[in-house]
Amino acid sequence: MRLWTRAALAAAGACLVWTAPARAEISEVTIAQQYGVAFLPLMVMEREGILEKRAKAAGLPDVKVNWAKVAGPSVMNDGLLSGTMHFVAQGAPSLITLWDKTRGSVGIKGVAAMTTYPLYLVTRNPEVKSIKDFTSKDKIAVPSAKISTQAIMLQMAAAATWGEAEYARLDPLTVSLSHPDAMVALINQSGGVNAHFATSPFYEQEIKTIPGARLITTNYEILGGPASAIVLTTSSKFREANPKVYKAFFEALGESIDTVNKDKRAAAKLYLELAKDTKNTVEDILAIIEDKDYRYTLKPEKVFKTAQFMAKIGSIKQAPKSLEEMFFPEAANLGGD
Repeated sequence: MRLWTRAALAAAGACLVWTAPARAEISEVTIAQQYGVAFLPLMVMEREGILEKRAKAAGLPDVKVNWAKVAGPSVMNDGLLSGTMHFVAQGAPSLITLWDKTRGSVGIKGVAAMTTYPLYLVTRNPEVKSIKDFTSKDKIAVPSAKISTQAIMLQMAAAATWGEAEYARLDPLTVSLSHPDAMVALINQSGGVNAHFATSPFYEQEIKTIPGARLITTNYEILGGPASAIVLTTSSKFREANPKVYKAFFEALGESIDTVNKDKRAAAKLYLELAKDTKNTVEDILAIIEDKDYRYTLKPEKVFKTAQFMAKIGSIKQAPKSLEEMFFPEAANLGGD
C-alpha cells in the first residue's frame, strides 16, 4: 500500500510539473534613446515597428513598445536600475559604470554596439587652440557632467595633457545640457557656454553657423581610433526573465542597422522627418552617415580601453579582464575591442 501511495504521489507530482504553465514574458517594453542622427537605427525600429514584428514571430503577439527620449545618461541609469526602462541607448562609459556597480545584483551588460562615430569638441573662444588652453573662463557643454562619454573623453585628454593625476582638471568647466540645448547655448553664448563636445548633426551646424567656431579634438584622436559612441544595454535579470523579448530586440536592432546601411539616402530623409529637423537637408545628413568615420554596427569598439582608463582613475572599482565580461554573448562574439 505504501509503495502504491508513493508511486501515485510521484506520478501526480510529475503531472503537476509537466502541466505548470511557463512564466509569461513581459508584455510592455520601454526603450530609451537620446537626440541626434546617431540614434537613427532606433528611429527606424520605432517607425517600422520592427521589434513588434520580431516579437510576434517569436510567439509574443501583444508586446507593446514605449519609446522615451531623454537628454543624458543619468535618467537612463536610474531607469535600468529601477526596471522602468528595459533597453537604453547610451555611451560606453555609462555601460562600464553600471556593469561595475551591478555585478553582484541585476547585472547590467551591453546588448550590442550601435553607432561608431566621432565626437567633436568645438569652441568659439579664439584663445583656445588645444585642450591645454581651456581656463576657468570657459564652459564646456556635455550631456552629463562627469559620467557621459564626452565627460570621460575630457578626462582622458586631461590625463594625456597634464598627467594622470590631473585627469579631472577640466571637470569644473563642464555643464550638463542636451545636444540641442547645448547648440543653442553655444550659438547664443548663453550661460557662459563657449564650447560643446558635440555629435552630428549639431557639430556640423555649429561649424556652419558660428563665426570662428573651430574643432579642438575628437574622441577618435583621444582613443587612438574609431570608437563606439552608442551602445545598447539591459540587465541580466531582464534577459533571463525575457529571453524571447531579448532575442527579438537584438534581431530587431540588427535589422534596423541593415535597413539604414542599405539605403542611407532614405534613412537621411526619415531622420529629418522624425527629428523634425529643419536646419539640415537630406544632403547634409547623408554626408554625415556616409562619412568613412561614421558607421552603424553591432560590433563594440574601444569599449575595453575606456574601461581600463576608468578603472585606473578610480571611476570604477574593478577593471574588466575582457570585453566579454561587459557584453552578453551575442555581441561579445562579434570580435570587438
